[in-house]
Amino acid sequence: MTTTEATAATAPPPVTAAPAELDAVRAALASGVRPPRPSPFSTSMTFGWRALLKIKHVPEQLFDVTMFPVMFVLMFTYLFGGALAGSTTEYLQFLLPGILVQTVVMITMYTGHTLNKEVQKGVFDRIRSLPIWQPTVLIGALLGDAARYTMASAVIVTLGLVLGFRPEGGLLGVVLGVALVLVFSFSLSWIWTTLGLIMRTPESLMAVSMMILFPLTFISNIFVDPQTMPSWLRTVVEVNPISHLAAAVRGLMAGDAAASEVTWVLVASAVLVIVFAPVTMYVYRNKN
Repeated sequence: MTTTEATAATAPPPVTAAPAELDAVRAALASGVRPPRPSPFSTSMTFGWRALLKIKHVPEQLFDVTMFPVMFVLMFTYLFGGALAGSTTEYLQFLLPGILVQTVVMITMYTGHTLNKEVQKGVFDRIRSLPIWQPTVLIGALLGDAARYTMASAVIVTLGLVLGFRPEGGLLGVVLGVALVLVFSFSLSWIWTTLGLIMRTPESLMAVSMMILFPLTFISNIFVDPQTMPSWLRTVVEVNPISHLAAAVRGLMAGDAAASEVTWVLVASAVLVIVFAPVTMYVYRNKN
């Protein structure tokens, strides 16, 4: 007798459930009430909370919404304030709404970066198998990022008030200005979710995002009045969507907002969502 035959002869027989036990299991499963399908709202809130829990486990993620805004405000105010406006306090009245726009818009790129990392790890393949309304996965992630944008806005406004920023629009103007930035940033994030599903690595996504956001934020009216620029550059700045956003936020905080600028930003935000949300969901559903 060979070793294999001896092992087979001495091995215990396989354990199989008795028919009565199988019937009991089937009866227990059949009698159970299937839980109700979660609503899109509750699912979105769940995934939004999931995005915030990542900060709890990796608090270093808050550096871009705490330290970077402080660095931007201090650096640009005290480097350029005296040269451009003759006084850092006067320049701060012009600069702070623009810095608010630049900081929050730049943070939006991390939405796609986080999504791309989870795609690489296979997390989204597991999530796509859940019996939920699939857009809530992305909506929840964007809502979680909106909370981060709010943190950055609070840091910038608080620091500005400490340094001497005095918005003539009062508390209401500040709140409306921040809300407008959040609406536009939420809409802009849909672009990065699309790229996050398309790009093969987080590094390539960051490179593309920087190539888009750096020209948009620096070739704008965030730092200086475009009236001092050459005519050809002024034309570029005036059609830049970031310039429209900065002008609208600056007007709201100053108490003299132009309705046309605010309307332009809201319409542009709606267009971004209408165009890129369906594209994102198409790529999401068909991604292998």
